[in-house]
Amino acid sequence: MKQLFTIIGAMALLGAMLLLTVSVSAQERHKVEDRFFSLLPNSIRLKGYLENDIQKSIEHWNKGVVPYAAFVDFFRNGKHQFAVGEMWGKAVRSGCMFYRYTQDPELKRIMQQTVEDILTTERSNGSISCEQVNLQPNDGGGDLWERKYVMLAMEEYYDWVHPDPRVLQSLKRQADCIIGQIGYPPKISILEQGWSATGIESSSLLEPFMRLYGMTGESRYLEFANYIVDNGASKGSNIFTQAIDNVLPAEMGLPYQKAYEMTSVFEGLVEYFRATAEPQWKQSAMNYFRNVNEREITVVGNGGGGLAIGGECWSNMAFDQADPEIKRMMETCVGVTWMKYCSQVLRLTGDPAAADAIEKYVYNGLIGAMKPEGDGFSYANLLNGRKVTDEGWGQHFGDLHVTCCNLNGPMGLAYIPFVAVMNSAEGPVINLYNAAEVNMQTPANSPLRLSLETDYPQSGKILVRVEPAKAEKFTLRLRIPAWSSLTSVKVNGAGRKVKAGEYLVLDRQWKAGDRVEISFDMRCRVIDSPYGVSRKGDNRQAVIYGPTVLARDENMDKDYSQPVVIKADKLGLVKVVKTKPMLEGTRMEFIVPTTTGTIRMMDYASVNNWDDSHICTWLPKE
Repeated sequence: MKQLFTIIGAMALLGAMLLLTVSVSAQERHKVEDRFFSLLPNSIRLKGYLENDIQKSIEHWNKGVVPYAAFVDFFRNGKHQFAVGEMWGKAVRSGCMFYRYTQDPELKRIMQQTVEDILTTERSNGSISCEQVNLQPNDGGGDLWERKYVMLAMEEYYDWVHPDPRVLQSLKRQADCIIGQIGYPPKISILEQGWSATGIESSSLLEPFMRLYGMTGESRYLEFANYIVDNGASKGSNIFTQAIDNVLPAEMGLPYQKAYEMTSVFEGLVEYFRATAEPQWKQSAMNYFRNVNEREITVVGNGGGGLAIGGECWSNMAFDQADPEIKRMMETCVGVTWMKYCSQVLRLTGDPAAADAIEKYVYNGLIGAMKPEGDGFSYANLLNGRKVTDEGWGQHFGDLHVTCCNLNGPMGLAYIPFVAVMNSAEGPVINLYNAAEVNMQTPANSPLRLSLETDYPQSGKILVRVEPAKAEKFTLRLRIPAWSSLTSVKVNGAGRKVKAGEYLVLDRQWKAGDRVEISFDMRCRVIDSPYGVSRKGDNRQAVIYGPTVLARDENMDKDYSQPVVIKADKLGLVKVVKTKPMLEGTRMEFIVPTTTGTIRMMDYASVNNWDDSHICTWLPKE
């Protein structure tokens, strides 16, 4: 039967190739304009805090140990494990996004070389697949999921590294091959493809197909996206309409409410809404964002956990996150994909809650999952217990263990400069407050330079220098974090009214030499653990400094997990003392008062548990 479908699919593909291509104009295929949009490549340069993490990852991962040729060999010689064909696409995708940021010629050479290599593996039917033509599509091997990542990587390459016509033509052949194989009868249903019971992972093809439609305007790619959306992405349920109906993430797409794959599909839905402007899909995407943010995301900005599906599913983790019996949670793939999804919401709507979510993950869960030298990321991460682990799906290449998560982690870092400072029709938007130099354009297309001078998040003091080439009226938006209850903003010494959790809109005539001084509320605060479904983690507290979650580290405190009660006032504010770190590599360390003395806590991201030591983030009360 599979061979029959292959023959039918090949005939359908041949027929499709003989048809005249139907294209639409750029205006028609982008019916919805984003509220915010990214700066041009190489427009921003971060400094210090986050830049150090980015450079470590580029040097020691993307330009270091990644075995690109071995990844390509899966497509040339076949594979022995499901889904390993995703490895090439993930590695190249982050490398291209890093190149967008750095314009590093060595990184460009590496990307060009491996793309040239992957192009030589194209099969007779136009696919770039680990499966022989007569075995395509492989329902249980993750064939469509792997091909999805090849397409995404080549789209990033075409957009940011080199607009090689051969790459675009290859993308079209790959997409046309999939269209010839997958669809309504007599083709094979997309819901019957993949390793899961619901086939949800295969419908994540929605994103690369929508991007290809945006690149070419050729209507058959939108028509295939229509097919994916019409089928609801999950066998047995329609996750798009479930989101419209406010079904909670932990109850969507059962029995495979896998956080990573589901969010990948919703990334594509946002792209689909941009092209169709059909309001129900925006409602679906926004409901999904809000419900995940409220019910699944932990104090360090990542989510997914519990006992089901290896601890990688939506499971109301926001409420159970302090449960000490949870031994697996917060897959790095989930966090990075959630961060990318938040960037989609931010660009589309300008919702500051999306930028708040990105900041929470960046300063805690993301850099807290990276290996100290930047040569990989943790697979899963805990708040209490063994913080990081390399154990999980993947493959060894000599001494190097490559997992899905240490391939996805660098993409999270590559997205930081993509969203830190953005632009809009009215003027610049500052989302993240890492020190940076920015060169961009005003609404009148005049050069504008912004300088962010700060040691944030070591402190909450930021000076923004605004240097337009000539005086011009435009709007500067500043994200005021929801956690900063008392924020001071002065423009050339004059105070402005500020509200937490919103953008401060500074609409004025700007001239060279203008200064914006910001002071965020960095008072340390203690929060009680949320009311959990299991109630096993209720009697615990967490300590937060600005955007940064603190933790106790076994490496410097043998009593790291012993019960304490943090000494706080009626508002939950804690008088901590910043002190010189005891351990090399620690970014921040504090002396924290308790009712029986003091303890030392450091930022969650700095805790190095790669030696099998342990962490305590949700502190048990006495």
